[in-house]
Amino acid sequence: MKIATYNVNGVNGRLPVLLRWLKEEAPHIVCLQELKAPQDKFPEVAIRELGYDSVWFGQKSWNGVAILSRVGEIHETRRGLPEDPDPTQSRYLEAAVSGIIVAGLYLPNGNPRPGPKFDYKLDWFERLIEHAGTLIGSGLPVVLAGDFNVMPTSADVYKPERWLDDALFAPEVRALHARLIDQGWTDSLREMHPGEMIYTFWDYFRNAYARNAGLRIDHLLLSPALAKRLEAADVDRHVRGWEKTSDHAPAWIRLAD
Repeated sequence: MKIATYNVNGVNGRLPVLLRWLKEEAPHIVCLQELKAPQDKFPEVAIRELGYDSVWFGQKSWNGVAILSRVGEIHETRRGLPEDPDPTQSRYLEAAVSGIIVAGLYLPNGNPRPGPKFDYKLDWFERLIEHAGTLIGSGLPVVLAGDFNVMPTSADVYKPERWLDDALFAPEVRALHARLIDQGWTDSLREMHPGEMIYTFWDYFRNAYARNAGLRIDHLLLSPALAKRLEAADVDRHVRGWEKTSDHAPAWIRLAD
């Protein structure tokens, strides 16, 4: 089974890119972020024509997450985090799909730091850690997939010295990510590429993609029940080079049956 996460940066504006990638790579389950579309404007029909069922949590102009599946029904289990510090923001969607709990998330960016946006990021991350603890405590096969807006280590960012004041690389945020991992989650991309500079995001500015000046901020974290099935993990980096594409590339894992 192939599970992917992709920050599409506008699901309708980038729909040709999304559909092309789905057709070419055919992941079984997909978590999407930054839909930037209200609930009634999600392109359900176009996605269904490629064989995918979908559930989504939209928001006009901002945020928004979705789960797609071509391997069975999607049974939604949660929309929004428990005690979400701002439930008006569409950032978390959870469902049971083909025997797996799939949690798709879009963690706040948090810039500028310091400030209220950074405080919100820390609060949201705390709520995520609390809920993730209940998921991993269940013993069920769970994947936490999405745009976490955090580079966990210096190996996850081009020229880390330039990002020391940024909310994506702040010590407080990396400490929260470490607490999350310490619950027992496996960082699948890092597990399969332990010493590699592997990125999932390249800015539109300063020719970042061509220079491979990237960040690894999109992650797929696996509970112990899924981690033992991990066979491969990678990034469809070439998608970032397509015309009118997102500034993110899809990241994915392959699990043994």
